[in-house]
Amino acid sequence: MLAAERKMRIVEHVRQRRIATVAGLAQQFQVHEATIRRDLMEIEQEGLLKRTHGGVIAEQWTRDEPPFSERSENRLEQKMRIGRMAASLVEDGEHIMIDSGTTTLHIARHLVNRSDLVVVTNDINVAAELRDAPGVKVILTGGELYPSSYMLNGMFTDRVLASLRVEKAFIGTPALHHAHGLMHPEALLVPAKQAMIQAAREVIVVTDDSKLGKLSLHAVAPNGAIHTLITGTEASEAQLRPFRDGGVTVYAV
Repeated sequence: MLAAERKMRIVEHVRQRRIATVAGLAQQFQVHEATIRRDLMEIEQEGLLKRTHGGVIAEQWTRDEPPFSERSENRLEQKMRIGRMAASLVEDGEHIMIDSGTTTLHIARHLVNRSDLVVVTNDINVAAELRDAPGVKVILTGGELYPSSYMLNGMFTDRVLASLRVEKAFIGTPALHHAHGLMHPEALLVPAKQAMIQAAREVIVVTDDSKLGKLSLHAVAPNGAIHTLITGTEASEAQLRPFRDGGVTVYAV
């Protein structure tokens, strides 16, 4: 097989699977790993794929978010696991923030029996989950209601968040890139996430595996601002290793 044909097939292979290792590609195409590394370097220079530690990924862009009803059913079982794990990191008596989102909603569902907990949120659904929890005080940020997602956002939201300090903030994201960090397609939603991150002593990002490696238009925060990442076991080691190497505590559940 000619080098040009092999490189074309490598690009097709990785785009179908989103991620691959050097060893796996060498076995797939029956060539030495050094040959694959050279191919990947040339492919990356052409802007077709992105090399990672020991492998390569097909960079994908998040250009918008689907409606809440659609997102809530996507990878539901994984989101439930992530929510349970995230809630286990919350101690009674803490002040925490819970970002709006379909994954963060599952955190709230595991906090209803906690004691002396203060939860700040910009999500109507999160507040509703905790409305009857006797040991949980809920503070809604206020702001403009986004009916499609039950989220509060805007100037009032940002002002309230800027005035608060908490032990932990649980942040959702539609895009988490190994080099560029938390990203979002909608500029108007960035300030609230940044304010939550700045308000917290510990930042915990919760996201299913489909968001890992994604790029989007607006940078929210670098990976250095993240203390903990919780995702599903569906995420590959190649996807998670850059975060671990960067000092982020990673849970795949």
